[in-house]
Amino acid sequence: MALPLSDLPKEAIREVRSRKGLAFLLFVGVSFVVLAAGFVWPYKYESEVVIFVDDSNIIRPLMEGSAVPTDISDRASAAAELLSTRDVLTGVARDKSIFGDEAVDLTEEKLEERIAYLRSNMNVRLRQENYFSIGFSAQSPLKAFKIAQKLGQAFIEENNERRRRESRSAYDFIDKQVKSYERQISEVEARLQRFLSDNVDGTEGEANSRMARLRSEMELAELELEELKSRESSLQQQLASIQPTLQGKSGDAYQQRIRTLEEKLDSLRLQYHDSYPDIAILKEQIAELRKQRDQAQENDAQPSDTGGETISNPVYQDVRSQLVSTRTDIQTIETRIGSLERLMAEQEKRMQRIQANKAEYSELTRDMAVNKEIYDDLLKRREKARVSMHLDIEGQGLNYQINETAQYPRTPEGPKFEMFALSGLLLGIVAPFGAAVGWAQVDPRVRSREQVEEELDMLVLEHIPAVRTPYEKRRDRRTTAFLLFLAFAAAAAYVGVAVARYLGVI
Repeated sequence: MALPLSDLPKEAIREVRSRKGLAFLLFVGVSFVVLAAGFVWPYKYESEVVIFVDDSNIIRPLMEGSAVPTDISDRASAAAELLSTRDVLTGVARDKSIFGDEAVDLTEEKLEERIAYLRSNMNVRLRQENYFSIGFSAQSPLKAFKIAQKLGQAFIEENNERRRRESRSAYDFIDKQVKSYERQISEVEARLQRFLSDNVDGTEGEANSRMARLRSEMELAELELEELKSRESSLQQQLASIQPTLQGKSGDAYQQRIRTLEEKLDSLRLQYHDSYPDIAILKEQIAELRKQRDQAQENDAQPSDTGGETISNPVYQDVRSQLVSTRTDIQTIETRIGSLERLMAEQEKRMQRIQANKAEYSELTRDMAVNKEIYDDLLKRREKARVSMHLDIEGQGLNYQINETAQYPRTPEGPKFEMFALSGLLLGIVAPFGAAVGWAQVDPRVRSREQVEEELDMLVLEHIPAVRTPYEKRRDRRTTAFLLFLAFAAAAAYVGVAVARYLGVI
């Protein structure tokens, strides 16, 4: 039957009084067990190093755009990953100043155990925007202090070394690519030079320009040929209408020739300006004939024994001379046209060869342009990588500094021995009453009239209390006094042991 809650304190006290010895043993046992737990509890001492991330020095704005300072987005996570690497932890695990001389000759198994121990007790926490801490927990305060200090130093050294290696690797990679493209450009230039040496036909633009000039010259020659043939036909007609010889005075012959040339001059002036070559030639011929006519008239004025005579018609001779000259010009133009036709045929073959080599030439020039563009970009990147490498070597750009060194831990983290000592005494006092309450709840015996009335729905008229004799009362008082004395003695011993442990005596 369940005991009512209102009767539970009274029944618990009665159980403790009825079982004084067991309550005393429970008090002593619980108190000293908790105190012993305080002695053997693995206390953890923690020491930490505070790291400052310096990414705002004067070099950064000065070198903006010319260099790429090393940066880390999640600094705490990056620091934890860096410190968890085997290389860093191996250096700490073999440190003689922390683990003694035997740390140098560790076996692989011991080394793995020590690395696992360092990883499990190490922690990295982000404190502020540019600060994070590297801490280490250990049962020995001296070991926690030394390992935390060593981890901070190892982080800064390894980070600086990695930055230098990264910058050097980036520079070496870009420099290797630059040299590779230099070789490619040299090879393409050599191939292009050999191609141009083997194919002297020139480019498609040069060939088209040459063909256009030849066609223009051909058209001009054909037009000139047509003009000369027209002139030849005109001279033949004139020659047919002129008598080869003349009878009479020579002055009349000259006058007739002059008249003929003047008619021709008037005909040409209807079509051309005075600057036309044929007009200028006719003017000169007329002037010369007038001069010759004047001389002939002076000669005719002198007495002569002969009468009229047959003489060559100078007009006929002049027209015939012009006809011969025109035919000669026609042959010259025809020869020129033949030469132009031959050159145009050769040029067409040249253009066919150029078209055949156009694809190879385009490929060579395209490779040259692409490689040159990439090469110029790589040159700029190599110079940036060179400056970045020098920044990391000089310790500029993103830099880590120890803002607060590791401190020797004075008190352990978590529950302390004082808490064990105080809680042990309190638990020892509370334990008998707690056990009594638990026993009263599970004990099937009837302890009060309320239990019967509630469980059996019956009315209890009266109950008979327990009666003790005077001897039993005296014996109970002596037992109670003795147990209280033992309890005070045990408590005194408990306090003495706790104080001695707190003062470091034991």
